[in-house]
Amino acid sequence: MSLKAEDMRLEGTAARTAFLINGSAYFSRLAHILRRARKRVWIIGWDFNPDIRLQPENSKETLGDLLHALAEANPDLEVRILIWALGPIYSEKSLKVLRKINFPKSDRIDLRFAIQSAIRGCHHQKLVCIDDSVAFIGGIDLTSRRWDTWVHRVRDKLKRDPEGVFYEPLHDLQTMVTGDAARLIASVARRRWMDATGEEHRALPAPTTVDWPDDLAASLENVPVRLAITEPVTFFRRGLRQGIAVTKDVIAKARRQLYIETQYLASFNVAEAIAARLQEDDGPEVVIICTRKSHGLIENFIMGKNRDRIVRRLMDADRYGRLRVFYPVVPDGEKQVELLVHSKLLIADDSLLRIGSSNLNHRSEGLDTECDILFQAHKPTHRLAIDELRNTLVAEYLGCAAGAVRNAFQRSGSLISAIAELNVGARCLKPLATTCQKTGPIAGTALFDPARPLAHLGSRRLVGRLRRILRSS
Repeated sequence: MSLKAEDMRLEGTAARTAFLINGSAYFSRLAHILRRARKRVWIIGWDFNPDIRLQPENSKETLGDLLHALAEANPDLEVRILIWALGPIYSEKSLKVLRKINFPKSDRIDLRFAIQSAIRGCHHQKLVCIDDSVAFIGGIDLTSRRWDTWVHRVRDKLKRDPEGVFYEPLHDLQTMVTGDAARLIASVARRRWMDATGEEHRALPAPTTVDWPDDLAASLENVPVRLAITEPVTFFRRGLRQGIAVTKDVIAKARRQLYIETQYLASFNVAEAIAARLQEDDGPEVVIICTRKSHGLIENFIMGKNRDRIVRRLMDADRYGRLRVFYPVVPDGEKQVELLVHSKLLIADDSLLRIGSSNLNHRSEGLDTECDILFQAHKPTHRLAIDELRNTLVAEYLGCAAGAVRNAFQRSGSLISAIAELNVGARCLKPLATTCQKTGPIAGTALFDPARPLAHLGSRRLVGRLRRILRSS
């Protein structure tokens, strides 16, 4: 069986789909589905921390506890976890946990580390698949500081990392899919595993049907989907840039509204595509919600300053007043605290929806390994569901009900007007303004946020040696 990207089938149908907004919704559903796993679990991520609690509101059980219990109870179950080799080092706390508890303790839980053959590239996909039957894809890793609720309380006693430290409010989302879409995601997981370890695993001959939770209404049923894979070019592979191609396609096909949530707004390729739409006489409204302050010196300097220059570029292109760029805040007593946006989402009208791991920066276009999913509405019920997702997301930022956003939008036909009408409380969206007058990338962008690998590791022997070191550590 070949797992070459050109041979992979990346289009199909999601039998059922649910949008799980924020870590609390995702983690609780994942715990439910994991307990029904029979044959195989794939966990593919940037980082992984077995010490997190999936349901802190009602259980002290950690993710590691759950996986070990499942492996002990079912000798037929295989659990394979693949994370970026440097992910735990970047997050520090994950590395300490893995060393402290010597995870995993079961020989049927196989934890491996992906070494990127492209220098400075990282493995960034965020996938989970159970029995080739149910899969999760989006922006949330199974690691610390990802759990949060719709309320986004600043000092929620449940919102602490495994060391007991409070962390900032965070918004993100993950998608749960069944049917053909889950099998497609499983094929991506198998491909990544083979690339990282050299081990090939075939699809399950007859995927086990995992029962859909009785208390979870499907947002979409029988909707066409397409996966988009991003991989760096190496000496051994041509590379894939499907993620940026899908992003540009969504931008190009928006007719009335283009809604974007992004951790970073730092891609000048994406900026040019949006600017072209803003200059059209009858182009779409563009609403972008992003993080205002990034973590780390390089992120603030490169991503932050390039975001300011991109905002200026878009403002200059906004001939008809159709652009709004916001960052969200939530109340903390008499103060307001920024809400970190970690999601990677684009919605064109009520017809196209892209969710996944790709940020709107250059490295997500061809340096890092990414996976996104595109939903394509073909029925009125599909379009209503995509509309409702957008309304729900906007309502979260404004602290109101999705119905209020829906009604305000229906009155005006404008997402910008609907936000302006409801954006009145302490929990709100603030304009992300800039005084920057420059519109080009800052010096150093090609070095710190490259769209392609700067160089390749030219030796399979070196890659193999690094893998052996990690396995023995």
